[in-house]
Amino acid sequence: MAKNITPRSQDYSRWYLDVIREARLAEHAPVRGCMVIRPTGYALWENMQAALDRMFKDTGHENAYFPLFIPKSFLSKEASHVDGFAKECAVVTHSRLISTPDGVAVDPTSRLEEELIVRPTSETIIWDTYRGWIQSYRDLPILINQWANVVRWEMRTRLFLRTMEFLWQEGHTAHATAEEAVEETTRMLEVYRVFAEEYMAMPVVTGVKTASERFAGAVDTYCIEALMQDGKALQAGTSHFLGQNFAKAFDVTFQDNTGKTEHVWATSWGVSTRLIGGLIMTHSDDDGLVLPPRLAPVQVVIVPIWKNDEEQEKVGAYAKGILAELKAAGIRAKYDDRSQYKPGWKFAQHEVEGVPIRIAVGPRDAENGMVEVARRDTRTKEAQPREGVADRTKALLDVIQADLYAAAKQRMTENTRTADTYEEFKTLLDGPGGFIYAHWDGTPETEARIKEETKATIRCLPLDNPHDTPGSCMVTGKPSARRVLFARSY
Repeated sequence: MAKNITPRSQDYSRWYLDVIREARLAEHAPVRGCMVIRPTGYALWENMQAALDRMFKDTGHENAYFPLFIPKSFLSKEASHVDGFAKECAVVTHSRLISTPDGVAVDPTSRLEEELIVRPTSETIIWDTYRGWIQSYRDLPILINQWANVVRWEMRTRLFLRTMEFLWQEGHTAHATAEEAVEETTRMLEVYRVFAEEYMAMPVVTGVKTASERFAGAVDTYCIEALMQDGKALQAGTSHFLGQNFAKAFDVTFQDNTGKTEHVWATSWGVSTRLIGGLIMTHSDDDGLVLPPRLAPVQVVIVPIWKNDEEQEKVGAYAKGILAELKAAGIRAKYDDRSQYKPGWKFAQHEVEGVPIRIAVGPRDAENGMVEVARRDTRTKEAQPREGVADRTKALLDVIQADLYAAAKQRMTENTRTADTYEEFKTLLDGPGGFIYAHWDGTPETEARIKEETKATIRCLPLDNPHDTPGSCMVTGKPSARRVLFARSY
């Protein structure tokens, strides 16, 4: 157990923040509710970006960029959209500062004719732009993704999970038919599922949100839901079928191949730096960060051990040869030869930062053609021959990736239960927590009552539902077509 990290069993929230601090991922910014993402944390986000960007482009999408500022009038064009975001918007009202004896002040003469909203999401400004891009069915589909930052005025924040400003990607697509748009929505949901499970080693449940939980302005919201180690759910990504709501609000029409004028069908979808929070809470332990190799900024660190200049020269040459071989094999490897730190300190720091594999080499290793290989996830180590180190390391990285997913999948399975009565449901929530499948009568009134009384929400109506059988609502006793997935959440 790392001395500066609170045990999970003692205070899970404190543990989470301790891991972020000790692994040097992020810290609170001078601006309340915002964060500074440190190099290790940003490198992790860059690896996520790179993987997702490849997946987006493989499915035909292109990147573009749209303004940070949105005219206030744009948000009022789609009623449910403005209702959903009105309380979270930061508003720009003036364009200048003036000097005063006390410093600076807002120039009262610089008030804007129309206030600007700092982007909480980009549907409105993008659909105003699409109106000029789309005239005919030949202009469709439009498959655009944007990497950007957004601002949502949150009062209660937590690093990565919920901050006032965060980084994300948002896809916005336009289609000629509803069928094409729905197909796009589910295609991108599958991209997110594959990324979560195959890159993050984080198992998820895919499903559809209820009407009260769907995105403001959407017809349907699809999601991936993950389960953290403390038994709380995390919405890790969403994909929205927007119907023709935004096309009608911004008068985006096209002529089909018969000459008939129709409104365009739309989707939007996104994931954010919240995924880093999910990664931390899925795999990490009381010794710090644990990272899946496919996303780890450094997959292997080589730590040399020596006592004098002669040993340093011999071990250094040996270690650099290993480093070159690992890099040639496409492994993200680092040689930590900092002389101001002792090997034990380096071991502890790379452990808390979640480097999947550590290779230690000393004078005897150099003489005997050996290395010591340690796994971060299992905390095990063994001596191995130097020969073939790159091939064995690549294979071990794959094993670690698979083992992390298997452990998280087993944990999710063990913490997924069913409840037949409301009392049983509440007992499970207050005890082990986790995912709970229970019957619900389908009404927003019952959904709201459950949320108010238990703080649990319907995470989704799972697409692949293992409990797709009729029954009676656990609260009202009314007929229920199938069980739905409940949990308390972040």
